[in-house]
Amino acid sequence: MNIILFGQPGAGKGTQAQKLSKKYGIPQISTGDILRANVKEGTKLGLEAKKYMDAGELVPDAVLIGIIKDRLLQPDAANGFLLDGYPRTIPQADALAGILDEIKKPIDAVINIAVPTPILLERLSGRWMSACGASYNTVFNPPKKEGVCDVCGDQLFQRPDDTSAAVANRLEVYQKQTAPLIDYYKGKGLLKDIDGTKDIDVVFEEIDKIAAPFK
Repeated sequence: MNIILFGQPGAGKGTQAQKLSKKYGIPQISTGDILRANVKEGTKLGLEAKKYMDAGELVPDAVLIGIIKDRLLQPDAANGFLLDGYPRTIPQADALAGILDEIKKPIDAVINIAVPTPILLERLSGRWMSACGASYNTVFNPPKKEGVCDVCGDQLFQRPDDTSAAVANRLEVYQKQTAPLIDYYKGKGLLKDIDGTKDIDVVFEEIDKIAAPFK
């Protein structure tokens, strides 16, 4: 089961990726996670990526695809993988296709969790976090006590990239860079759209219907 999961910021992609990963025992592969792991472990590619990260620059595609290739060849990905947040651009998608051909692990499906922009703005600008990692939404999932985490009791905070202005910018960047991939994978007959406005469990059931035949 080799799947790419797409969705704009706030579409619920991370939550659904975790659920799919847990059910089928395949790794959820996020570029951010594997970059941090390679930097921490001091791998050759990790050290190369760190130069750019320390300078506040984007890690070049050539370095990134090398790190992803190494990750896909790890034993836990032998029975499949779930790419979360990659590729982000058409050049990255082309590079990924080359790597997957080389290691003989073709993509089975590309699942796009579609949510209208006004709903995404409401979801993201209402998101609050706790130091323990718990997250809440003032509209959809408020804490029992306003401003306080149900789990650890700490004061909740809002990430800088969840302010209204930052959210609008993130969605604009997605539309410019990543949205063209929808047509790219549609043209390959791999794209499956899911209505992300439904209940979390209903969305997962629909994703699971697409994924299950490839287990």
